[in-house]
Amino acid sequence: MTHRKSGRGSSRREEATGAVPAASRLVVLVSCIAAVSAMFHGLRDTRPPVEMVPTIAPSSTVSVALPSDAQPPAAGSPIPSTTPAAGLAQPNVPRIGIVAGHWGNDTGAVCPDGLTEAEINLDVAQRVAARLKDLGYQADLLEEFDARLEGYRSDALVSIHADSCEAFPNATPPASGFKVASVEDSLVPDAEARLVACLTQCYAARTGMFFHANSITYDMIYYHSFYEIDGQTPGAIIETGFMLNDRPMLTQQTDLVAQGIVDGIVCFIEGDRP
Repeated sequence: MTHRKSGRGSSRREEATGAVPAASRLVVLVSCIAAVSAMFHGLRDTRPPVEMVPTIAPSSTVSVALPSDAQPPAAGSPIPSTTPAAGLAQPNVPRIGIVAGHWGNDTGAVCPDGLTEAEINLDVAQRVAARLKDLGYQADLLEEFDARLEGYRSDALVSIHADSCEAFPNATPPASGFKVASVEDSLVPDAEARLVACLTQCYAARTGMFFHANSITYDMIYYHSFYEIDGQTPGAIIETGFMLNDRPMLTQQTDLVAQGIVDGIVCFIEGDRP
């Protein structure tokens, strides 16, 4: 395995002016913070153990000033959709790469009834990319072995996958839940640690799913795309759930799954900017 190659620097994260979507990003960020707070204070019926969830570093904390009559949205509440303002300068807008795992290459994991990981991943990835565009970001929907991944430069790249459809009857903890990881030999370890923490906390808070740290694999921390993209592009891979035990969440609450990923990306992008 080759070490992750260095790059010439990530794209600039500059504040876009006159953009209506900035308000929606704030709503998403506050919603994630509210959901995380609810999770940690026992206000949700189902939540992963706190000690299993990576903590967002202090450097990514965001302080926001809301109007006096504004109220943060309740945990798990739907986020209103907006469209980018006309004339928004694209070079000033954060760019996010979204990989639909196995799309364009193979099926990934397969359930006995024919449900494939690739179709779950693509469904979630399309929703994530669409929602990010609604929020005013640039979003690239990428295949598993997309030619554009070579030297890809952006503010973040997230690869979306789902886990096995096997029962694993003796698994401890049970084969249910999600996991997030970044490359083992990162050139931007602090940025990737914040990306992983934001995705983990926001996804757990939004979905109420368990963070299954015990099943993070070699293939995740040495995921091939991490070695294709520019070395300064922060990257993470998320396994959104197990296709057997978490099937209702993955196939019937796909919007919730996608929103949890969007929450984490917004947390990272907005929290990492001055």
